[in-house]
Amino acid sequence: MTIFALGVNHKTASVALREQVAFSPEQLHHALQALRVQTNVDEAVILSTCNRTELYCYGNASTELLIGWLAGYHGIAEQTLQQHVYSYENEHAMQHLMRVASGLDSLVLGEPQIFGQVKQAYQFAKHQASVGGVLERLFQHSFKVAKSVRSETSVGANAVSVAYAAVNLARQIFADLKQSTVLLVGAGDTAELVAQHLREYGVKTLLVANRTLERAQAVASKFNGQAHTLAELPELLPHADVVISSTASTLPIIGKGLVETALKQRRWQPMLLIDLAVPRDIEAQVNDLNDAYLYTVDDLQGIISDNLRNREQAAAEAQQIIAAQVVVFNAWLRSLDHLDLLRHYRERTEALAQEQLVRAQQQLAAGKPADEVLSELTQRLTNKFLHAPTRLIRAAGAQGDYATLAVFKQLNTDDQ
Repeated sequence: MTIFALGVNHKTASVALREQVAFSPEQLHHALQALRVQTNVDEAVILSTCNRTELYCYGNASTELLIGWLAGYHGIAEQTLQQHVYSYENEHAMQHLMRVASGLDSLVLGEPQIFGQVKQAYQFAKHQASVGGVLERLFQHSFKVAKSVRSETSVGANAVSVAYAAVNLARQIFADLKQSTVLLVGAGDTAELVAQHLREYGVKTLLVANRTLERAQAVASKFNGQAHTLAELPELLPHADVVISSTASTLPIIGKGLVETALKQRRWQPMLLIDLAVPRDIEAQVNDLNDAYLYTVDDLQGIISDNLRNREQAAAEAQQIIAAQVVVFNAWLRSLDHLDLLRHYRERTEALAQEQLVRAQQQLAAGKPADEVLSELTQRLTNKFLHAPTRLIRAAGAQGDYATLAVFKQLNTDDQ
């Protein structure tokens, strides 16, 4: 029996190919069933995000069989897929899953979203009774490892994207963004990503100004913001504590005079302006104004470069944690050898029986009636032998662990 990890990601495949092998939520139920039936694996989890599609399996399959299944399911030539797929077995598969869950294999090193995506994939597979004792333990162990990586290293600390760096800078200057008014100038992809980060930090007053009101409304509606046109900038600026601009304009659209007028109306309350555009949206002379703090994309890139170096150093520390935990999990896996399990189970059962037999002999020696001693012995043995299975069945029922319940049902069926 082998643990497999196989898939494609942003490093090995183009967006077009990743789109071809992605699984929609509607496909996952059928796909999990088909994967287990057609490849002879006992357990399976399918992870499908915009940056990766991966199969995690446990059973008597082969890498070639899994590649063939993935290609066939999506109607892709197997040779095409083979050029872009990666595969790992056993210890290397364990290590890969732990790296993925910890954000070490992500497009943005250390990003936290993948942890939730891995957990969601596992929970869906568990709900479909597609994970059993091995993958159940492996994924739970990987989640603990990912949390250790987060708490014991700085791999997820500091900003490594322009959008997040901008929001993080705003948080450093305005400690509580919930009380601040943020003005986004432009409504493209960068502005939308900035808006997502702002929402995560609880910004309640968000203004979106764009050349076309329709696009401003499209972004503002997603984040409970207010849509405006660029023509309204003179009226909007005095209300903005933070201005983040990212338009495609070839000329600056926010000049020194416009900001100076806004500061006067604000009674010189500080204003943070972050220019993410190239060419610039905000005149450099704005920096000459008291109480106006202007940062450009070049300023942020310097911060991002430093942060990336810090994350890369932390990733090396994280890898040491993962390597140690692979050893721990592999030791547990080796302990599952069926001969050892049978021997330990038999030894424990015989010890329990011998303990109760000694007690029964003492009762007989003390003159207790034999029929009472035998009745009590039978009851005590039954209680002892059923204690652990009863506890496991109750826990499995409470947690909806259908795989474990299925095992006990099979045992019950075999006894009849």
